[in-house]
Amino acid sequence: MNRIKFRITPLGNRQFVLLCVFMTLFSFMGLEVNGQTKVKMAKNAPVFSNFVYEGNDQVYNNNPLKEGEFYNPILQGAYPDPAITRKGGDYYMVHSSFAMFPGVPIFHSRDLVNWTQIGHVLDRTSQLNVHDTGISAGVYAPDIEYNPNNDTFYMITTAFAGGLGNIVVKTKDPLQGWSEPNKLQFDGIDPSLFFDDNGKAYVVHNDAPDKGKELYEGHRVIKIWEYDLEKDQVVAGTDKIIVDGGVDIEKKPVWIEAPHIYKKDGRYYLMCAEGGTGGNHSEVVFVSDDPKGPYTPAQNNPILTQRYLDPNRPNKVDWAGHADLVEGPDGRYYGVFLGIRPNEKNRVNIGRETFILPVDWSGDFPVFINGLIPIEPKLKMPEGVENKTGEEGYFPNGNFTFIDNFSSEKLDHRWIGLRGPREDFISSTKKGLKINPFPVNIKEIKPTSTLFHRQQHNTFTYTTTLDYRPASEKDLAGIVALQSESFNYVFGITKKDKDHYVVLQRTEKGQSKIIASSKIDVRKPIRLQVKADEDDYQFSYSTNGTDFVNLGGTVSGDILSTNVAGGFTGTLLGLYATSANDAFPQ
Repeated sequence: MNRIKFRITPLGNRQFVLLCVFMTLFSFMGLEVNGQTKVKMAKNAPVFSNFVYEGNDQVYNNNPLKEGEFYNPILQGAYPDPAITRKGGDYYMVHSSFAMFPGVPIFHSRDLVNWTQIGHVLDRTSQLNVHDTGISAGVYAPDIEYNPNNDTFYMITTAFAGGLGNIVVKTKDPLQGWSEPNKLQFDGIDPSLFFDDNGKAYVVHNDAPDKGKELYEGHRVIKIWEYDLEKDQVVAGTDKIIVDGGVDIEKKPVWIEAPHIYKKDGRYYLMCAEGGTGGNHSEVVFVSDDPKGPYTPAQNNPILTQRYLDPNRPNKVDWAGHADLVEGPDGRYYGVFLGIRPNEKNRVNIGRETFILPVDWSGDFPVFINGLIPIEPKLKMPEGVENKTGEEGYFPNGNFTFIDNFSSEKLDHRWIGLRGPREDFISSTKKGLKINPFPVNIKEIKPTSTLFHRQQHNTFTYTTTLDYRPASEKDLAGIVALQSESFNYVFGITKKDKDHYVVLQRTEKGQSKIIASSKIDVRKPIRLQVKADEDDYQFSYSTNGTDFVNLGGTVSGDILSTNVAGGFTGTLLGLYATSANDAFPQ
């Protein structure tokens, strides 16, 4: 990750007993404690039910799967910056989550095709404090590694919030949760761990050049440290720059980052992203006889990129890079990496997704097979693997439908909050999921009472039933389509005088305007829907559950793209409630 700079300062200590007393007291007063908004349950809290998300991208309609094939990307929607590790026949993969909560989604597979989300690594506020940060801050570029020397899994990452900086957590079993974070004593971003077979451990990461030696904008270095496994800390004074600038500093390469070290046939291979997470993104590789270098770049770099290709190619996949390698169940190597699938106007609304390609490591250096030509939407499965995606609890891909009546005891892992725990505002009822509205607007940099699902297709529908009777114009509940706190659509039900209204609000650069509003009868539940056909979005409602009325016509998805909004996330589609509404009907 790159292009965002923060000054990280530690939080002050509080006495545990007093904090508990204050939190209990404040929870009845509607005040904030450490950024977590606590309010009494509203009598008129909205209830959401009958949720349906349906994807219908043309690329999948045009490319149906044949026997022995699976779709690429393997994880659709904003699951960027993948890192992967293996213990025996089990594979674990993690991803960036920024200010989403819980943080660092973690997936499990036994074949690299069928994946199950087993939870999140950072699922407690004691591990992740993002309550007061923008959506594209928070947790960046996690790495997961299994250390066979002590039978322990490690997740190391950079947290641009909560005074943490670079941290590491660990566990003996990813299914049983992770430790509290240990703050690491170095600057920079994108750390990863390497465990040598002699028992030694190292951390590599992106950092700024030594003071006064920055030669151009985007000039970065890769550093390595020795790592003390007993103290879970880098060894002071052992840091060393092993890559300066990139493959060829005379060409002024930018944003060398996301480093990983691998050992094969007694040699050490350093693989990094180069070019920035955009159109020039790529993956490059170096080799050394010692983990601390010197490292020599491969002659055939980059080993993965889409930057040289026709920008008007069909079924376009772009921005390929930020990769990690693993040996597959068939003995071949595979690489997971991020990429994008822009819509017809070349806008990135879905966000950066996780792709996979086989890797040829029969020569001196690993090379992504077909990683320098247009990435296809389908791949052949490893020998002996059966495609079960979307079945038996495995994550779906391609075109799929996700239905949730919120009747399960546990909330599906794909539902997330923003800046704070979901459990602070949701509760299950016989009628559906109740969301207790915070006195927080979706545009504020605070925890919001919104339950989010990632947009995973360029063409989709997202529909829910809402049972709600707002008491005042400050009350609103409905759907939000959000790229960030400054760029979003709000589509919901509110009140003005004695009447109830459905209203559509567009926010761009933090400035909001009402696109349309209409009186509505809320004595019965209302069906709300947002649908997109590439860059065209429509918001509609139904009072009888079947016949939908469009509100506001067709609106542009421009503000839901990173092209316009910036940042590193994809569009989040939310079930939203607030008692601080500013979307007033006209």
